[in-house]
Amino acid sequence: MSAVAEGYWVRAWRRFKAQRRAYVCLCLFTLCFVLSLGAELLSNDKPYVVRYQGAWYYPLLNDYPETTFGGDFPTPTDYLDPFITQQLAKDGNWALFPPNRYGANTLNYFASQPNPAPPSAQNRLGTDDKGRDLVARLLYGFRTSALFALALTVAGSLLGVFIGALQGYFGGRVDLFGQRLSEIWASLPELYLLIIFTAIFEPSLGLLLILMTLFGWLGLADYTRAEFLRNRNQEYVLAARAMGLTHWQIIRRHLLPNSLTPVLAFLPFRMGAAILALTSLDFLGLGVGQQTASLGELLAQGKANLDAWWISISAFAVLLGLMLMLVLIGEGLRNALDPRAK
Repeated sequence: MSAVAEGYWVRAWRRFKAQRRAYVCLCLFTLCFVLSLGAELLSNDKPYVVRYQGAWYYPLLNDYPETTFGGDFPTPTDYLDPFITQQLAKDGNWALFPPNRYGANTLNYFASQPNPAPPSAQNRLGTDDKGRDLVARLLYGFRTSALFALALTVAGSLLGVFIGALQGYFGGRVDLFGQRLSEIWASLPELYLLIIFTAIFEPSLGLLLILMTLFGWLGLADYTRAEFLRNRNQEYVLAARAMGLTHWQIIRRHLLPNSLTPVLAFLPFRMGAAILALTSLDFLGLGVGQQTASLGELLAQGKANLDAWWISISAFAVLLGLMLMLVLIGEGLRNALDPRAK
């Protein structure tokens, strides 16, 4: 019996795995992304579970007043308070904490050094100028950047592929109108619009995502349009029309699968561009605000506190590693999807 021929995507995946750097970077990025999704379980100022005077408490799920653990005030418990720490450590009481005992916005009011504090046993990478732990800020900031880049890439790609497919398939007046519209839209000053909207509305990830998606589809629309223009007169498309398939069926079943190769190869680079855009806006103070952990905000703190070298170095190292992984993944994906590769 003859061996079953490998499909295109199976061959592409085999070629991608053969590129060690790209494959290792994909595994590493996936691991970091999955860990960042569970940031609350890895870095939090609240313990997983507390056993106190024979009762069980779950601070990650519920807030307990300080009086629950022998404190004097009915305010939320500060588990970094030395008194609370002593209470949870005596008479058979115990608490199970995450590996890093700080959240993204945790302020340690009982720190022994002024802020920003250098790396120490308490804060492995030091603290920023407000006293927040850098390990926690980097972990949560990585998640913010990755989720924003993923959402912007997906939204911009869907919009760009849809518009580019319509232009390339129908051509003629539809293509002419679409091209003029794209040229007019691309001439709008994106940065000025971002400044105006952030001055009117409260900065947020949702607002940035909407504004940047409105401009992020232009590049992919051109790629998709070119592929559809090249493929729409191929013999398999003419045969599909002769068989009576509708325009939607031809686009979905035939043209789109054969036109996605350059689009897919471009996605990691789009994610990298989205991360750089978010980092730049946060650095300029036009991003998500200081309460949301982000790499750009840490870089801005490093610029404002040049003597606190640990802030800028750690933020730059995470950003550099993230961008390097995405670039190598994009290179490997481009080579793996090359139709000329064997």
